Amino acid sequence: MADDCFRHPRLAAIQDSLEPDRRDLDAYLHIREETGARRVLDIGCGTGVFALLLAGRGIDVVGIDPAQASVDVARAKPGSERVRWICGDATALPPLRVDLATMTANVAQEIVDPDTWQKTLGAAHEALRPGGHLVFETRDPARRAWEEWTPENSYRVTEIPGVGSVETWVQLTEMSRPLVAFRWTYVFAADGQVLTSDSTLRFREREEVEADLVTHGYVVTDVRDAPDRPGREFVFLARRP
Repeated sequence: MADDCFRHPRLAAIQDSLEPDRRDLDAYLHIREETGARRVLDIGCGTGVFALLLAGRGIDVVGIDPAQASVDVARAKPGSERVRWICGDATALPPLRVDLATMTANVAQEIVDPDTWQKTLGAAHEALRPGGHLVFETRDPARRAWEEWTPENSYRVTEIPGVGSVETWVQLTEMSRPLVAFRWTYVFAADGQVLTSDSTLRFREREEVEADLVTHGYVVTDVRDAPDRPGREFVFLARRP
């Protein structure tokens, strides 16, 4: 199930304003160009930022996400009619033949259940044409990113048009490697409403991810740095033979 920050309509509506810097997507746009993909499946598409970037470049895109509120936000954006939106997870996909499947940002790590993770890799493999690629990122556990998830490091106030000021911060709630749980808090100045969203990420080792991909029939063609976060993340590129 998706986190409340993606499922709650009021929170889903402000996610883009809270995370306006999406330079992390540049690596995916580059890989799309590198592979020459013309049909893309965006797994965990959220509010549709990446799917719409692709559609604006003339790419045929399917965006799928389990959070209805986020899909609703995506569908309300200009150009959304150029994307096929599906509310669900990768195991609910209709028959597809795409050139590239993506899981941007935290999507891969948010799939914490081992069985669901295996099914997601299998579903992506099934959706790819022979020779198609899967690309996703995951944080390097050795960098211990969770040590920075404190209210002191994360507190900020964001002015959002039509919404007003929103205070946000994150704090670690549970640490049980490979699972790390944390809670985001949102305070809306307009009416004082306080909302929270609990999240858990799974920190997989590089060797574990590579083994999972091979098990599902992929050939791991590259493991790269995330250009905007060098040394902190693995970007996996795998091909269906």
